[in-house]
Amino acid sequence: MPDHHHRFQQLLCKRKEEGILRSLNPRSEGIDFYSNDYLGFAGNKQLQDILLQTVISNPQLLSGSTGSRLISGNTAIANDTELYIAEKHRFQAALLFPSGYNANLALFSTLPGRHDTIIVDEQIHRSVHDACRMSNARKLKFRHNDPEDLDRILKKQDGHCYIAIESLYSMEGDFAPVEEIAELAEQYGANLIIDEAHAFGVFGYGLVEKYQLQDKVCAAVMTYGKALGAHGAAVLSNHLIRSYLINFASAFIYTTSAQDIQWMSIRTGYDFLEDHPESAKKLHENITIFRNQNLKSPSSATSPVQAIVIADNQKLKTIQNTLSDNGFLTYAVYSPTVKEGTERLRICLHSFNTEEEIVRLAEIIKQII
Repeated sequence: MPDHHHRFQQLLCKRKEEGILRSLNPRSEGIDFYSNDYLGFAGNKQLQDILLQTVISNPQLLSGSTGSRLISGNTAIANDTELYIAEKHRFQAALLFPSGYNANLALFSTLPGRHDTIIVDEQIHRSVHDACRMSNARKLKFRHNDPEDLDRILKKQDGHCYIAIESLYSMEGDFAPVEEIAELAEQYGANLIIDEAHAFGVFGYGLVEKYQLQDKVCAAVMTYGKALGAHGAAVLSNHLIRSYLINFASAFIYTTSAQDIQWMSIRTGYDFLEDHPESAKKLHENITIFRNQNLKSPSSATSPVQAIVIADNQKLKTIQNTLSDNGFLTYAVYSPTVKEGTERLRICLHSFNTEEEIVRLAEIIKQII
């Protein structure tokens, strides 16, 4: 092994000793309380049949895109899907990306300039932090979901600011005070960018749509690998921002476009979501059932993500393993993914979970904690 690789080995060994070494494993069989498939669309047979018939009628959807969208990879389906998405969300324009990570990378590495400041919620997704490292702008953090702290920071800034939040946070399972933060952004002339990854589909078209904030945000990010059961993302904004990203965002310019089947899956997913409101209704009923089990959680009462904070690593492992032995699939989150002392069991609820499963899950957790 080359000398400079010893550091890699040491750090991996350290993680293994701490019990937090990551590895890739086949998807487990069991009762799903850990995936982001909130509405069950990823395995919905009816939706799969619709997509299958679409592919049979249009086999060219499976063809490779052959290049970036600026060279040979742009298609009528990509363009039409963007127009459709923009209209659905009542924005001027949309721009598709192969993933939410790429969308955030494009936004925060491209829009803020050298003399700008990006102010992020301290629990913002890692993709935003990575994008900020690629930007020439300065990055500051404000306390999680704390408009007063954000206001304090904004008052001290001389240059232009961008504010980065999620509408629903995936680790804490709580909502951002989006209306208050939008008002602050407007007051200070800052550009607000909202990631709607975990709210889209669960709460209609997201909280930007719910609170009619389209004219108060610089951009909103919708991702489709969660409630929609597909893959990819869209940046919603105005024509100027869309054109600027197309011209200056490396994450857009220098990547091969996805196949048309991905864009068509998104388009079909929107229609399916609109035609099946009962899926979200059932999910919210299940969230209520879980909350009625009276497990202590920092998560919002209507969130599909419910966190159970267990700062004792050994106890956290015991709970997860016991649940797994009983057929329940959950996800234990250790630091550094979350702050040390805030490790938690992350429980994701779905429309397809049964009341019996939810009650039994809670009973096992309560027996150990």
